[in-house]
Amino acid sequence: MVRNSTSVKLILVRAPAGFGKTTAMVQCRALLEENQVDTAWMTLDSGDNDASRFLACLSAALAAMMPDRAAALDAAATESGRSPGDVALDIMARLEEHASPFALFLDDFETVQEPTVLRLVREILDHLPRRGQLVIGSRGLPDLGLGRLRARGQLLEIDASQLRFTINETTEFFTQRRRLALHEDELSQLHSKTEGWIAALWLASVALERREGRAEFIARFSGSNQAVAEYLAEDVLAHQPPKVRHFLLQTSILRHLSEPLCDALLGGNGNGAILRRLEEANLFLTPIEGQERTYRYHSLFAGFLREQLAREMPDEVVRLHRAASQWYHAQGRPIPAIDHAIEGGNFEQAVQMLMQHAENLLEAGRMRLLSRWFAVIPEHTIRSCELLQVVHIWALCFTRGPWDAMALLERSGCSRTEDPKVLAHVLALRPMILAIMDKTEEAYRVGCDALARLPVAQSFTDSILSNEMAFIFAVMGEYQESHKLLDAARHRQGGEAAYFNRMYSESVEGIIDLQEGRLRQATARFRIAVSATHAVSYRHTGGNAWAGVLYAGTLYEMNDLEQAEHLLQVYVPLARDVGLVDHMIVGYTMLSRIAFQHGDVDQAFHCLTELEYLGHHRQLPRVVSSAKLERARLLTIQGNFHAAREELDRANNREVWERVRRLRLPAHDTHNIDIGEWRWQIFAGVANKALPRLEAALADAEQSRRHRRALKLGVLLSLALKQTGDQPRATATMTQVLKTAGAEGYIRLLVDESERAGMLVRQVDDALRADSAERSDPIFSAYLQKLLQAFGPALAAEPESAAPTAMTDLVEPLTTKEIRILSLLAEGYSNSALAEKLFVSDSTVRTHLRNINAKLNAQNRTQAVALARRIGVIR
Repeated sequence: MVRNSTSVKLILVRAPAGFGKTTAMVQCRALLEENQVDTAWMTLDSGDNDASRFLACLSAALAAMMPDRAAALDAAATESGRSPGDVALDIMARLEEHASPFALFLDDFETVQEPTVLRLVREILDHLPRRGQLVIGSRGLPDLGLGRLRARGQLLEIDASQLRFTINETTEFFTQRRRLALHEDELSQLHSKTEGWIAALWLASVALERREGRAEFIARFSGSNQAVAEYLAEDVLAHQPPKVRHFLLQTSILRHLSEPLCDALLGGNGNGAILRRLEEANLFLTPIEGQERTYRYHSLFAGFLREQLAREMPDEVVRLHRAASQWYHAQGRPIPAIDHAIEGGNFEQAVQMLMQHAENLLEAGRMRLLSRWFAVIPEHTIRSCELLQVVHIWALCFTRGPWDAMALLERSGCSRTEDPKVLAHVLALRPMILAIMDKTEEAYRVGCDALARLPVAQSFTDSILSNEMAFIFAVMGEYQESHKLLDAARHRQGGEAAYFNRMYSESVEGIIDLQEGRLRQATARFRIAVSATHAVSYRHTGGNAWAGVLYAGTLYEMNDLEQAEHLLQVYVPLARDVGLVDHMIVGYTMLSRIAFQHGDVDQAFHCLTELEYLGHHRQLPRVVSSAKLERARLLTIQGNFHAAREELDRANNREVWERVRRLRLPAHDTHNIDIGEWRWQIFAGVANKALPRLEAALADAEQSRRHRRALKLGVLLSLALKQTGDQPRATATMTQVLKTAGAEGYIRLLVDESERAGMLVRQVDDALRADSAERSDPIFSAYLQKLLQAFGPALAAEPESAAPTAMTDLVEPLTTKEIRILSLLAEGYSNSALAEKLFVSDSTVRTHLRNINAKLNAQNRTQAVALARRIGVIR
């Protein structure tokens, strides 16, 4: 099966625990290696929900497969300040460069639930080269877009029905592998009760090795999964020598086992021999890939052992965790040291170590780890340590949200501290939390007061505050103050902070450039910002998500949709985790528009639903209104004016949009409720209502140097003029827009207004072709051709006059399914999206389209939709 599946991108081995997923994957790996396919293996655990750790481990696994690139992969994963997004992009680049066929194995994938890590895996999967495959072992269905892969024939699924043993395999296992002579009826009973569940069969075989009354044991054998595992494990455990049994129980608290750690836990020096004996006996011990002489217990067995330990030796649990914590601490590994101190209930020891390492972990971006620890450490144990309280607030802000963080900040009393280090954190925290709450004006007031108290000789907090306030100044329209603050920050900070300042300052200045219409300069700044990966701040929740989404936005504007989508899939989840409101709005909106452009209308609306949910969940009304506004735009483009009107009314939160009008928020430079209303009026046939307000808004945008907004308003104004019958002025207005937009390379600003804008661009191009003087500008002519290509088939020639004008003109009537397909085509669905929607193959869709074109005498799908509307088949 695997040998003949070279065309699939993902092989999913999915079954409950104990069905032999790992064994099947090992066999698959051996088979691929026999066929000269390079492989890399990674076994995941819950710690891999941390994106940084996951990518570091993945880089290490790939380094073994690519020894010639091992140094580069190691450097990419371990370089100080590298963000998860940047490391992911490096990994994808290395895989693309790998010349040989390869397969990447990810086992125990069900342990990963973090959306950010799942998105990263999905992005790696989407960008695998043709010679690459991903093999995943999981107990459940991973959220990796399996439906789409399945529809495209790029998914091979191996489930429990294929992994479970047949009666013949059960017989072979007991008689040849385990050397147990059982009667045919006994084998049949075992197979029937386990239903071929391999783990249970294995456990039964271990127990039967030491039993005389085998028939009695088989007769009372129960086949329910975990109960079977616990019952048989207890039976197995009871037959181990006392020293081995003692070892198993006491080492069950460890996630990873090694000889030095076991010696520290149990004393003595014979533990290495026990580990080797357990490994040789295959007694629930699994070697950890890439770590010599390091093991882990099977999860079911480990859970059983820990329960046994708690029942038999409850007083030992604390001592064992304390010993493990001390050993890890001595090895310079604070994270497992703190983990064991907490798990052993030794919170005082955990707090002591946290006091030494919390700030480093904070600057290293380990927010989820810190938040997990603080969630179980009793609050009273850190009440006397103000520094740990502010670290807790940072972690809370970026994991549970700004509202909980602000409540804890107020409750902690840290605002009244006399400790300058703690005060520096408080000064940076408050405006940051307010900004993430989308309370820009309040953040501005509080931040200005905090700036007056700088510097406080804390590079991390000074850098956070200075750069956050530079952005807030820009949003308030105080560009000069923003530049001054960024310049001052550059001169004040050095080392890693200089890299962060470069990233942040180039991003903020790029935002200003973009609002003033300088697309090319903004793109250059964002590109520089993305490359400045040594950030000391936002790396903790998204690295260069701040710059990455902005850079993707300029690539989208230039119509580089593939690269824009690639970056957005990496950076939008990270921006979402940080809580960057404008970046979330911009990112999800672009993902929706790209999906719509590709004909995946359902995905386009899904992106907006996800954005709306985030807004509700995080109490961000601007996010909610923005999602509804973009949904109204899509409905307007589709011609569903009634639904668009309702959505616009739902989006019109007056408090939100009055605030947007006062500020210069990046997400709303060309996308606000006023623009949405004017667009609806133009498309719905009442453009005369929009004209006076459009003209006034255009004049205001030009006066305030918001030239990008002026371009968008100019496009809408030209459409309004055409709709009201003033064709000469519409053409003149569009010509002026195109000359300005062409100098900077704007594409999507026009294309996103649908084929209506495209027809005006075509008219301008036709007029220029007829004017010999205007044809002398080859650069402008090339821009127009590029722009028209971006509009695509929407600019196909109008149907000939002989085309049908009524249903009765058709030689053969359209079927119900063909009319349904035409309706979906009118909504923007692609062929593949149509296939998924209608549960048919792509070839069936193409057959329907050929029949539709023949009946309507159309040359392409766009003409078919236009003719269907003309004869009244669809709206």
